[in-house]
Amino acid sequence: MIDTHTHLYSRQYGEDAAGAVERALAAGITHIVLPNTDHDSIGPLLELHRRYPKCTSIAMGLHPTDITDAWPEDLAEVEQQLDTDKCVAVGEVGMDLYHDRSRREEQREVFARQLRMAIDRGLPVIIHCREALEDTLDVLRSIEAEGRGLPPLVFHSFTGSADDVRRIREVCDPMFGINGVVTFKNSVPLQEALSEIGLDRIVLETDSPYLAPVPYRGKRNESAYLPEVCRKIAQLTGKTPAQIEAVTDANARRLFDLPT
Repeated sequence: MIDTHTHLYSRQYGEDAAGAVERALAAGITHIVLPNTDHDSIGPLLELHRRYPKCTSIAMGLHPTDITDAWPEDLAEVEQQLDTDKCVAVGEVGMDLYHDRSRREEQREVFARQLRMAIDRGLPVIIHCREALEDTLDVLRSIEAEGRGLPPLVFHSFTGSADDVRRIREVCDPMFGINGVVTFKNSVPLQEALSEIGLDRIVLETDSPYLAPVPYRGKRNESAYLPEVCRKIAQLTGKTPAQIEAVTDANARRLFDLPT
């Protein structure tokens, strides 16, 4: 089972980052994708990846909520890392207007530049989108209008409705990263959206240390809890966990060009 989005290198794990990887492997997780967020996370991310090179892959990007006045320098560092280390994606990047809209235009510009980085390198993009769907889609339209098309995309931590899926598909045909939110009692719109998405466009993720699934809700999340997400999707779609694991793993390998 592949966790396509987890931050096991983050400060919430401290000295327990390696332990979190080991627990994931013991729980049946075969591969882990570690997306970057900002300058400070690059070092811990690379350290964990180099400790577990066979079962982890990395992505590099500047997260929208980590944009500061130094974003041009931060983007230059992201680009350097993309060309230095073997990355499987640009990410996580995108738009987040939930807490603060003051850097909306900068977020749009940074997102667009990173989409171009991905196109130049033939890499997929891990999209963070929170309270900013129309802005996100507008940036994607503008990039497509430049004439080189769009890179492969995944809407990470997707929590939207079937209508949101349809709106997104008017612009692109991405993968959708589904995590512990799907196990929450108040996630009925997301649960109902699974049939609109279709299993061939779903990848599993935890977004650890956030959004731990039931029965771990409220605790620090870990990649080891990913089977709970798999089981819930199986229940909602009338499939077996083994079937969900097989199809979502195949989707993840195809999206990120991961080893079999």
